[in-house]
Amino acid sequence: MDDNTITKVVTQYMAAWNEPDDTARRALLEQCWSDGGVYLDPNVSLAGRDALATQIGKVMAGRPAARLEFMSGIDVHHNVVRFLWRLVRADGTCGDTSIDFGEIGADGRLVRIVGFFGPAPPLP
Repeated sequence: MDDNTITKVVTQYMAAWNEPDDTARRALLEQCWSDGGVYLDPNVSLAGRDALATQIGKVMAGRPAARLEFMSGIDVHHNVVRFLWRLVRADGTCGDTSIDFGEIGADGRLVRIVGFFGPAPPLP
């Protein structure tokens, strides 16, 4: 799979996080998220497209009119991706920059995303 195709998949994934309509969000996830895809962040661990769609809906309900935006390009090698993003609240203020690492499966969709919120910890 070429880098442009993988970049499109990750862009669809981010669009799903910004889609307020549940039906449209699920349609985006159908295109970019594998049936049994695994999502992990400091607050949640889940598997499956329906579970991810539900989680995105919960996050959106807790932060009305907020959106996620890319803070970097999408780095790709060996069907693995990484990218930075941040939360932009309804009032325009921004949350921390966060980083996601993901893996594209044989079907061309994301099979795993592991996210880290905020900056990396300082050295001891």
